[in-house]
Amino acid sequence: MASIISASINLNEIPKDKIIKGAKGSYLNISITLNDEQDQFGNQGPIIVSQTKEERESKAPKKYLGNVKVVWTNGQNVAAASKDGQQQQQQSNKVTAPQEDDLPF
Repeated sequence: MASIISASINLNEIPKDKIIKGAKGSYLNISITLNDEQDQFGNQGPIIVSQTKEERESKAPKKYLGNVKVVWTNGQNVAAASKDGQQQQQQSNKVTAPQEDDLPF
């Protein structure tokens, strides 16, 4: 289950009150959703600021930061987005054995 996911976020949209100061730096909890289908731009899901239980229960609006796109996969979990925005067919990840030849070396 290997994939490479490319993401882009708008740093101007990060709410300063959601930044957590830790011992080794500052952090922002985010949630990434991978949808079954791509949008019109070839993106496969949004990146949002994680919500607390109270925010979810009160139906508070989500803060969208950007989008994600699967750019490579071994074909075992999700399909990669193609450059023209259409999903590529999942290819099997079979390794083909080298062909035997009659050379003595």
